[in-house]
Amino acid sequence: MDTKREMTSVDLAALSGELADYAGAKLDKAYLYTDDDLVRLKLRDFDRGRVEFIIEFGDVMRAHVAAAEHVPDAPGRPPDFAMMLRNRLSGADLVRIEQFEFDRILELEFDREDGSTTVIAELFGDGNVVVLDEHGDVVDCLETVRLKSRTVAPGAPYEFPSARFNPLTVDYDRFVARIESSDADLVRTLATQLNFGGLYGEELCTRADIDYNVQVEELTEDQFRRLYDIVDDLATRLREGDLDPRVYYEGEGDDRQPVDATPVPLEEYEELYSESFGEFNAALDDYFFNVQREDEVEGGETQRPDFEAEINKYEHIIRQQQEAIEDFEADAEAEREKAELLYARYDLIDEVISTVQAAREDDVAWDEIEATFAEGADRGIEAAESVVGVDGSEGTVTLEIDGTRVTVDASMGVEKNADRLYTEAKRIEEKKEGALAAIEDTREDLAEVEDRRDAWEADDTDETVEDEDDDEPTDWLAEPSIPIRNTEQWYEQFRWFHTSDGYLVIGGRDADDNEELVKKYLERGDKFFHAQAHGGPVTVLKATGPSEPAKEVEFPESSLEQAAQFAVSYSSVWKDGKYAGDVYMVDPDQVSKTPESGEYLEKGGFAIRGDRTYFEDTEVGVAVGITCEDVTQVIGGPPAAIAPQTASSITVEPGQYAQNDIAKRLYREFKSRFTDETFVRKVASPDRIQEFLPPGGSRMVDE
Repeated sequence: MDTKREMTSVDLAALSGELADYAGAKLDKAYLYTDDDLVRLKLRDFDRGRVEFIIEFGDVMRAHVAAAEHVPDAPGRPPDFAMMLRNRLSGADLVRIEQFEFDRILELEFDREDGSTTVIAELFGDGNVVVLDEHGDVVDCLETVRLKSRTVAPGAPYEFPSARFNPLTVDYDRFVARIESSDADLVRTLATQLNFGGLYGEELCTRADIDYNVQVEELTEDQFRRLYDIVDDLATRLREGDLDPRVYYEGEGDDRQPVDATPVPLEEYEELYSESFGEFNAALDDYFFNVQREDEVEGGETQRPDFEAEINKYEHIIRQQQEAIEDFEADAEAEREKAELLYARYDLIDEVISTVQAAREDDVAWDEIEATFAEGADRGIEAAESVVGVDGSEGTVTLEIDGTRVTVDASMGVEKNADRLYTEAKRIEEKKEGALAAIEDTREDLAEVEDRRDAWEADDTDETVEDEDDDEPTDWLAEPSIPIRNTEQWYEQFRWFHTSDGYLVIGGRDADDNEELVKKYLERGDKFFHAQAHGGPVTVLKATGPSEPAKEVEFPESSLEQAAQFAVSYSSVWKDGKYAGDVYMVDPDQVSKTPESGEYLEKGGFAIRGDRTYFEDTEVGVAVGITCEDVTQVIGGPPAAIAPQTASSITVEPGQYAQNDIAKRLYREFKSRFTDETFVRKVASPDRIQEFLPPGGSRMVDE
């Protein structure tokens, strides 16, 4: 039996209903794998967290959501098409995803403040991915099409193929008329004229108990009615999402090979072994992933990807990016020091500049000006002694002051020269911010490769885990090998922790986060916390989960106190080296973005109206720990909440070590506590630990 390598119109009709539930997801990044003819859209969904949507065309034609472990490693430098997608779609919301008519075409529409963009996945012929602007014109496409019937090319209006007959929406009379217009047998008519394809043409014949090869003119009224009722039932199930997805296999035991994934069970496959799935998306993902693994088989064994080479590549890139960041920091600091030096030695520098300006007004040549400074230096004049170079072509003078060389533009005063240096420092800082964003992307790519390697190795192992004695908890610190179990939740983009009573607390990392938390996640029943000190995160104690209706709850005092400690610990109180501060709590309806008359609210700021509940002299306190049960990850927050949830935790307080330095100290301490040091390296790197540390300096409490 041939292995299915492309999705059918029926598949897309079933899939589009499931994909509609992903509306509202926000696009993070887009990738193009030119060697594999694959486009990957990485999104973040409110309920599901990370979502990977892939479109593949060529030897395989598919479009569906994929599990993170089934996504290929991020490619190297993104090609122009991928960069165009990122520029147009980064931060955009997915607002619509649906099948075009009954064709093998999927439309994904994204909205952003600056406009709308639609991505078209054509899963027929050679396949194509087309990007449209809000007017329906082609921005770019992977394959240019110029036919008599249609044109797909950048700058031209997008033309869909002629709409195919849709058997899922027609009434009985049109259904019969379409079949009767054919001069072929029934199965070919269903496959071609009604666009069901060969498999579903045979399936409909089997369900209606009609011979495949009967000529259409020989069909009876009863047979037409049976066929229509079966098609109508299929259409209803697809439209209402009443699916029972299956992956079918051919062969026995370990020799079973996947041959198809279908949204509903098929009588044509009644003799085949099948596995049931809760969603058709999951069935498609599992099917195509395993088909591709089978394609990689050589000599009876699947060839292991060279994960180490990929890991080494990304680690090398990270080292280079880190060095560039350090260089940017040093260069920016040097420019600021020069600017401050100009003000510190204002009179001396003003004397040098004034001397040059006066000489130039008298048309004195630059060579003579330089000679005058040299003569003055010989006579011991301090201002002249500081001059080490004059460049007439640039109109600049270089001075050496207190061991630092600084070049000034002689056409402008001290203040403007200092401003120029401060501006240069700011420009370098902006380059540093770009490098920081780039290194985070690279670290994310590295983590994806490591996760895929771990998943591969977990699939290949034949070791079985012995049942644990339920009465004795596992001593994770002594375990020689700890399995890694990763998930990604929607709230992990913020600061977060779960209280000792199980309630979720989320806080902003910056002004943008603060805005998003209040506008999108603060609901009735929640509690809003903020440190009385300026410069603190919006902190929200959630009463309900994102998929639950908002409601009022009676929070335990312990959860309220832990949320207050979280709010003060990640505020400027910690950064200032203080050990306690005041925190207030209000209800969501007391938080407003509308300022009082005559006042102004900066980004991330909010007006609080009405009475506040204060938690006075709340002690700062943060613990960072590693969980090993259910999910393996780093978590951080108030010690009373973190310690019970972790296999090991370390408490920190305001101290002398910068964030990156204390993160490395905690990392080394965790490695010394766990027998499985590799586990610590994978789940609790210094970068991941640093995400849970407050701004400013810290030290371990037990140091």
